[in-house]
Amino acid sequence: MILSRLFYLHRRDRICVVTLLAIIMVTLSFGYTVDLDKEIQQPMASALVVAASDSASSAYYAQPQHPAERFAFDPNTADSTQLLRLGLPSWMVRHIYHYRASGGVYRTKEDFAQTYGLTAKQYQELAPYIHISADYQPASQLVARQSAPERDALQRPRKLAPGQTIDLNAADTTVYQQVPGIGSYYARRIEAYRARLGGFVSIDQLDEIDGFPQETKTYFSISEATPQQLRVNHLSSQELRRHPYISDAQARAIVDYRRLHGKIRSLDDLGLLDIFSPAVIRRLQPYINYN
Repeated sequence: MILSRLFYLHRRDRICVVTLLAIIMVTLSFGYTVDLDKEIQQPMASALVVAASDSASSAYYAQPQHPAERFAFDPNTADSTQLLRLGLPSWMVRHIYHYRASGGVYRTKEDFAQTYGLTAKQYQELAPYIHISADYQPASQLVARQSAPERDALQRPRKLAPGQTIDLNAADTTVYQQVPGIGSYYARRIEAYRARLGGFVSIDQLDEIDGFPQETKTYFSISEATPQQLRVNHLSSQELRRHPYISDAQARAIVDYRRLHGKIRSLDDLGLLDIFSPAVIRRLQPYINYN
């Protein structure tokens, strides 16, 4: 329709219109070509970026170019130079250092196999050269390698030699077991009876423990006899009878005496009562406070 109308225009006008149409067509053609080039170039650029990224990543994880050496090493103490000489990449060496700095310990070869990024091939090549120091191995393995006599000696407390003694009031159950003839049973009995008494004032008090081995008494001594004392004028009958030297009847007698006669100033006051014999008063004397 546009072409039919061109015939009715003046010759000069027709030339102008045709020229204008030609310019428009050239412009459209050029724009299409540019867009096509962009579509082609963009994937190529993206591919180059990906390739560059892959290349950088590969370079980061690549093994060092120098030949790997093989020598005995402890992953707990090997320095960076040694680890690099073994063929480990620098990023893996940094990971090992970070693991050790955070308190990590390689106790077995298998622990080192868990190192981040370490391949099976690398571990198989390095495993024969891994030597974990005994300082970093579990103590259970050390005991397991000992002979039966060595284990027994390690577990048994060292016994005293004749003439040696321990303080009966200062020792604990572990020290008590250093006495020849004293095991864990009597060690606990000694400590429990000492707590009930408030402290020993005589070695002969060990005889008050049922079945106590007499031959062991020569290994005990008392450097200072300062037992805990009972406030006889203030404690209730229930509190008094907790002491092994005071029976229920004696505890009630003490409370009754205070109620009838006032403050007790000496155990001799209780000697007037039949329930308190001279022997009872003598062994109670170190454990009584009259204030």
